[in-house]
Amino acid sequence: MTPVALLFLAVSMSADAFAASISKGAELSKPRFHHAIGIGLVFGIIEAMTPVLGWVAGKASQQYVEAWDHWVAFTLLTVIGLHMIHEGLKKEDKVAHRKQTLWLLILTATATSLDAMAVGASLAFIDVNIITTSLAIGLATTVMASMGTLLGHSLGKYVGHWAELIGGVVLMGIGVMVVVEHTGVL
Repeated sequence: MTPVALLFLAVSMSADAFAASISKGAELSKPRFHHAIGIGLVFGIIEAMTPVLGWVAGKASQQYVEAWDHWVAFTLLTVIGLHMIHEGLKKEDKVAHRKQTLWLLILTATATSLDAMAVGASLAFIDVNIITTSLAIGLATTVMASMGTLLGHSLGKYVGHWAELIGGVVLMGIGVMVVVEHTGVL
């Protein structure tokens, strides 16, 4: 995977955490920098762990799907991308105000990182350094979720769904690149 593709992957994987953190920021009466960093770290750490878990599962099944592994990666990335686009299109403009708790934050971060686990599984079928990829995803998510928390108070109802739409399109593009590289189409 090229550094540019890794950057796009990391940023697109952080899109749903960005959207969720905008919602978290909107729930805070006035988010402070240390709150934003704390929320970003929770999202980033969980988002960095899940691709590794998916990668391990993918590697375990790799011997059974080697002949068509690029199609598995393409299909998973496309399905995840389409799901993110669907979720981005159905987002409501209103942000529900709830009490902030660490467990609710961890649950939200886990829910938004499930797509990263599936991406990790698809990455098992191509030549990537999963540690570097996982750290890049975690760092991008930490930064994006921290920014989303700070922006959430003023922009929550306007930009949250766009992050998921763009992230979904990028994931689908990476899936196409995987098929092109492995089939030698171009």
